[in-house]
Amino acid sequence: MAGLDALVVGQVCRDLVLVVDEVPGPSRTAPVRRRRELLGGKGANQAVGLAQLGVRPGLLGVVGEDEVGDRLLGQARSDGIDVAPVLRRAGTPSALIVDVVDADAHWRYLEDIPEATLLTEADVTGAAEVLSAARAVLVQLQQPLPAALAAARCAREADRLVVLDGAPADPAGATELLALADVLRADAREVELIVGDPPKDAGTGLRAGRELLARGPSLVAVEVAGEGNAFVWPDGERFVPISDTPTVDTTGAGDAFVAALTVSLLRGEPYEQVARHAVAAAGATVGHPGGRPALTPAAIDEQLARIPAR
Repeated sequence: MAGLDALVVGQVCRDLVLVVDEVPGPSRTAPVRRRRELLGGKGANQAVGLAQLGVRPGLLGVVGEDEVGDRLLGQARSDGIDVAPVLRRAGTPSALIVDVVDADAHWRYLEDIPEATLLTEADVTGAAEVLSAARAVLVQLQQPLPAALAAARCAREADRLVVLDGAPADPAGATELLALADVLRADAREVELIVGDPPKDAGTGLRAGRELLARGPSLVAVEVAGEGNAFVWPDGERFVPISDTPTVDTTGAGDAFVAALTVSLLRGEPYEQVARHAVAAAGATVGHPGGRPALTPAAIDEQLARIPAR
């Protein structure tokens, strides 16, 4: 595991994507127009995006000792992800998410995520060596707070780049997490959990970003739903609107965003460029069903052409 550019701490699951014209009502049926079965979960999706963007990622998560877990790890390896840190938990099935997407790009999740497929604090402390060795550590805050805190503390003690994705379910846990973070990425609902109100436009997005920046991070990226993303750093800020891209499914946009943001930071790019690359990666992901990124150079360049340089 020596030489990992980034370690993603988060969910690994089987992702079953079903595309329908419309979701049937009670006691009704609907034909599935397209079906995809994928390696999924926020952790795995971000690791896939990192690998597609040319860095060497590892993954710290949990799967069962079952056939599904075998397939998920095999897919991750073929994607260029180091899965040595992934734990196999006996007596639990691997997690499953069913993503039902209708013709209007509205998605509905059906989740079977057994508690045993979530990381514990002991799981994370047991991976301290690999956490300390990675150049960046990405922490999904869908994981239990003790595990997220353990990952952030370990990475901070080793002076690694700490990227937080989301908001803790317990707002009281946000104080220490934000103090440990270099970067916070939060969608509109997650921003509301931390600051009390969801941003409604560029101005309120930037204001929320400044409030969060004061709590510890060096870079904050805040989603304004349906409008764009507000980026704030100590000596600057920028609002980047979403591109005019046909949308099939938005579920993977945030994961692609975080992957591209991290890669840009690892490459030492200025924050203005980091912002554009993150938004471009999100735009390159919404045109297909499912959360798995498809971050080819051509897709990124196409999106960058849609985003103003300033």
